[in-house]
Amino acid sequence: MVTIEDVRAVTADLPRSYEVLVRDRVKFRVGRIVYLAFSRDEQTMGLGFPKEQRAAALAAEPHKFLPPSKADERYQWIECRLDVLEFEEMRELVLDAWTMCVPKSVSKAYFEG
Repeated sequence: MVTIEDVRAVTADLPRSYEVLVRDRVKFRVGRIVYLAFSRDEQTMGLGFPKEQRAAALAAEPHKFLPPSKADERYQWIECRLDVLEFEEMRELVLDAWTMCVPKSVSKAYFEG
């Protein structure tokens, strides 16, 4: 099971990433863009995810992925259950979400550095 502390460890050295508390929810941002958000009970995590891949992920792994709330359907967003995520899968999802929010030069420098 992945915890919020595991996610914090992954995001700790991501350029331009920072953590905020908004209405009792932990969120991670790049600038004003939220790329990760935890539920209040920290059992699920929403994250940036390509909208065109969302239906396939939901169909392939319904035990792991949940659709975004009605208000978030228009965004590139998906929800996932932390209790079924492995650390490496979470790491990949977090890095992909972060990559969607930073300039290409920033992500390129991070991955090459």
